Amino acid sequence: MKVCSKARIANAKAGQNASKRPCRDLVFIALALAWLAATCFAVRAQEKDSGWQAEVRKQAEAHDWAGALRIVDGDLARVPNDVEVLAWRARLLLWSGSVEDAERLFRELTIRERRDPDLFLGLASALAREGRWDESLQALNCATEIDPNRADLHAARGRALRALNRGDDARTEFSKALALDPGDAEARQGLLSVRREFKNELRFGWDTDRFNYTDAYEGEWVSLTTRWNEHWGSSVAGNFFQRINAGAGKFVASATARSVHWGALTAGGATARDNGIIPNHEIFFSYDHGWHLSETSLLRGVEMEYRQHWYAYPSARIFTLNGAATIYLPREWSWFINITGARSHFSGLSPGWRPSGVTRLSFPLVRGKEGFAAGSVFFAAGTEQFALVDQLGSFSSRTWGGSLKLRFTARQGVTAYGAYQWRTAGRTQTSFGMSYGIRF
Repeated sequence: MKVCSKARIANAKAGQNASKRPCRDLVFIALALAWLAATCFAVRAQEKDSGWQAEVRKQAEAHDWAGALRIVDGDLARVPNDVEVLAWRARLLLWSGSVEDAERLFRELTIRERRDPDLFLGLASALAREGRWDESLQALNCATEIDPNRADLHAARGRALRALNRGDDARTEFSKALALDPGDAEARQGLLSVRREFKNELRFGWDTDRFNYTDAYEGEWVSLTTRWNEHWGSSVAGNFFQRINAGAGKFVASATARSVHWGALTAGGATARDNGIIPNHEIFFSYDHGWHLSETSLLRGVEMEYRQHWYAYPSARIFTLNGAATIYLPREWSWFINITGARSHFSGLSPGWRPSGVTRLSFPLVRGKEGFAAGSVFFAAGTEQFALVDQLGSFSSRTWGGSLKLRFTARQGVTAYGAYQWRTAGRTQTSFGMSYGIRF
C-alpha cells in the first residue's frame, strides 16, 4: 500500500516537471531572440555610425568644415547628448580655427567623461593653439594617467614641455614615445629638437670689404655667448678693423633675460679705440617674443623683435629703430623681414631720418644624424650698416647676397656669406666672410 502511494506521488511529480518544460523552453527561446535582435541593432547602429564618421573624415580631408559640421549637427539632432558625436564636433571646430569654441566643448566633455584620454588630448591641443602651454600640459597629464601606454600622448607631452623650455623633461617624454612606438617619426624628430644644449659657443670670424673706388677693408672678431640657465644669458665680443693703414678695435658686452611668458630682453653696449673708423661708444637694447602656432599648418610660428641702438662717432650721432619679424614655415624654412629707421645728426647739419630694410629667406639643404647644411638668400635697400664709417652719408644702395651654414657635429660648424652692394654715383662694394664656432 505504501509502495503504491509512493509510486503515485512520483508519477505526479514527473507529470508536473513535464508540464513545466515547455514553459522553460519558451523562456529560453524568447531570451535568445531578444539577444539576437539586440545584436543586430547594435551592428546596424555601428555600421551607421561608421558611415557618418567616414563621411565626416572625407569632408575634413577636403577642408570642407561647413559640410562636416552639417553631418555632425544632423546626428546631434538625433542623439544630442552623444559624447562621441560631440567630440567630433569639438575636433572640427578646432581644425576649422574656432579654437575658443573647441576648447569650451572639450572642457565640458572632459567633465562628463573623466576616463577618456582622447578628450583630454583634444583639450590640450586647443589650449596649445592658444599658447596656453601650462594648461595644455595639465590636460596631457590627465590623459597619460588614464592611458600611460600611448605613444601619441607622450609625444604631445614632449611638445608641451619643449614649448615651456623644459628640455630634459621633453627629452624623457619623446624617449618614452619612441620606446612605445619605435616607428613614430614625430617623436624621433622631437627628440632631435631637444638634444642637450651646450651652454657656451665660442666663435671666430673674419670679413673683407672690397670697393671699386678705394682700398679693401679687413676685419676680424671673436665672440663668446653663454646661456647660464633658462632665464639668463650673456655675450662678449672683440672686433678688430683695418681701414687704409689704420686700425681700430672695440669690446662689446650684453646680457639677456628670458621668460617663457613675456619673451627676451637684451641690453648692452660697446667701447672702442675708434681711430675715426668706428663709433667710440654704442648703447643698445632689444626685446623679442615668439609665438608657436602649429606643427602642421603653413604658418608654424612667428617671432617679433624691437631694437634701439645709439652710435656715437666723433663727428656724428646715429640713432636707429628696428622692427623685425621671423616667420617660421614648414620643413624648417623661415622668412625674415627687418625695417630700420635711422636718425643721423652730423656736426653743422640738421638731423634727418632715413629708412632701410632687409628681407631674407632661409632653407635647409641637407640634414644628417648630427650635422646639417642650410642656406639663405637676402636683399637689402638703404644704408644697412651704421657700425662702420664708410656706410655713413647721404646715399642709397641695394644689396644682394646669400649665406651657407654647415654644422659638422653637434659641437662645431662654419658659416660663410657673400654680398654685393650697388650705391649711387656708380660705387660698388663686395663683401664676404666666414666664421667658425665651437660649442661646449
